[in-house]
Amino acid sequence: MRFKFFIIIIFCLFSSELTSQVNPRKVAKPNNGKSPSRDSLSIKRTKEVKKEASIDMYLLFNTEADTTVVDTTLSIKKDYKFNYLQDDNFGLMPFSNIGQTYNTLSFNTANNETNPVFGSRARHFNYIEKNNTLYYEVPTPWTRLTYKTAFEQGQMLDAFFTVNLSRQFNFSIAYKGLRSLGKYQNSLTSTGNFRFTSNYKTKNNRYKVRGHIVMQDLLNEENGGLLDEDIENFTSGNEEFIDRSVFDMNFQNAENILVGKRFFINHSYDIIKKKDSLNKNSLTIINETIFEDKYYQYRQNSPSVDYFGNAFTSSINDKVTLEDFRSSFSLAYSNNVLGNLKFGIDYTNINYGYNSVVLFPTEIIPNRIKTSFFGAQASYSKTINSININGKASLNLSDEFVGSYIDTNLGFKLNDDIHIDGGLFISSRLPNYNFLLYQSDYIDYNWYNFEDFRNVNTQQIRFNVSSDKFFDASLDISNIENYTYFGISSDATRDNIVKPLQYSNSLQYLRVKAQKEFRVGHFALDNTIMYQNVISDEDVLNVPTIITRNTLYYSNQIFKKAMTLQTGVTFNYFTKYNMNGYDPLLAEFYTQNETELGGFPRLDFFINAKVRQTRIFLKAEHFNSSFTGYDYFSAPNHPYRDFTIRFGLVWDFFL
Repeated sequence: MRFKFFIIIIFCLFSSELTSQVNPRKVAKPNNGKSPSRDSLSIKRTKEVKKEASIDMYLLFNTEADTTVVDTTLSIKKDYKFNYLQDDNFGLMPFSNIGQTYNTLSFNTANNETNPVFGSRARHFNYIEKNNTLYYEVPTPWTRLTYKTAFEQGQMLDAFFTVNLSRQFNFSIAYKGLRSLGKYQNSLTSTGNFRFTSNYKTKNNRYKVRGHIVMQDLLNEENGGLLDEDIENFTSGNEEFIDRSVFDMNFQNAENILVGKRFFINHSYDIIKKKDSLNKNSLTIINETIFEDKYYQYRQNSPSVDYFGNAFTSSINDKVTLEDFRSSFSLAYSNNVLGNLKFGIDYTNINYGYNSVVLFPTEIIPNRIKTSFFGAQASYSKTINSININGKASLNLSDEFVGSYIDTNLGFKLNDDIHIDGGLFISSRLPNYNFLLYQSDYIDYNWYNFEDFRNVNTQQIRFNVSSDKFFDASLDISNIENYTYFGISSDATRDNIVKPLQYSNSLQYLRVKAQKEFRVGHFALDNTIMYQNVISDEDVLNVPTIITRNTLYYSNQIFKKAMTLQTGVTFNYFTKYNMNGYDPLLAEFYTQNETELGGFPRLDFFINAKVRQTRIFLKAEHFNSSFTGYDYFSAPNHPYRDFTIRFGLVWDFFL
């Protein structure tokens, strides 16, 4: 808590210092919501020199140096992204309280990782990864405040600030905090994401460096969902249980937390600099180092024997840690004829595990997976007229942690409107760490599969078509060998214990997604639909056949174009299927084939507005809950949200 107050104080000091040095600015009239480049900022500095800063001068880029422009417009895509994740959550099913996990309705099997990743994936939806961290370049200080109401007591606030102290040096600081009590007993969420980024380049642009520090703590109380005997009281709409706090949950004394710290730096130096189009060659040396320290902990005052089975102790305190250090050196060569080539070597050191060994009469569960190894990586890109070719690959030079991937893509611009691209992805890597080694005070949640589980092998073919005039569509077909998942196992002291399983045969997974918006005057209908199919001998990967989201809305500028107004209704739906269950001890979803859920509509009514650089959001979520049936669940025994009204805003300050 003291750390949070420290961040807020630092933020206020920076804001007050900059405000005292810069005179108030005049802001141009709001844009029409079509293009962010139409926003402009008129700034008058203390030296009485008037300068014009347009919105397209405010840049942000990720670790791959993909640059985009800050967007302050109001569009339907902004409505889709105004949520806890601050990203489009199509294909995700939220739980009842904001800050809880999401059930995944669709999967992308392509993952550019050669190593296992940390488990407890249900806690990672709001975990900011390296590739999600952004860097900035701005002509004037920029502050963004994002606020949204929560459920019962609490709220969500994301405060962000960035400034260029010179043309060469930028830094940003931000903190996203959430606390929400929730409608059901023991469902409190309390999360915090602190991030600091900085980037610098010399005046001749030969040396560049960017880095970040990210610290995160994601705490959730866990109640295990409704008791089996209370499912009927929920689905029938029994008036005695409309107040959701009266439900008795599976347990009242459990919580889990994911905590992580990451330090990252990437710097490069141009040995040979490409000065202009006549100078065809450039050679750059690059070093990237990242260290991440994280742990997941599950605590419970007394064991829930009926839910998880017998325990070693009278209270549960499971904790697993990971220290992951990676460093790479690479050379990047660019030539107008050959294209852009990059080759490098990397070093990885991993320390994952627990503080003690578990001894069974016939088995010993070790406490650590420790290793270090070298690897190799390469990438290539080239643009020939309207054709773009790019690819990247990586390989672990290790006998224990065998892993590799190849990711290629070919893009073609047919005309000014239609762009087509396709690619091939091939990977092989070990399952996540918690499949290989897991320890718990619960007897049945102890296993060691490092020597038994084989690499998961994935091959994916994908195609994409983008067109403003016609539609956007994507198709991917995946073949997965040795698919690894959590499922129900009776090989324990009681039935229905969740265990890691590996499917020995191959399965095929097809996804087709299409998006199109139709406009008539100020009215629009935005449609996104996805079709999925899985072919396998057993039901080990379950997904709904159809997922759809359709939004009918009205958008216009009112009050002499001083305000942009947007209002409409969003319809969300997915077909019935054997929805994955949720295990709060592992913080993982598992495959189950007993309970079929889905097939219920979700209707949200919204009114959004933009005044100057402020966007206001008002939403009546799931307003149809009381008249279309109480059959809505996010997972077995975990109901979705009832009707509620939420308010929020995004406020940008350009000093």
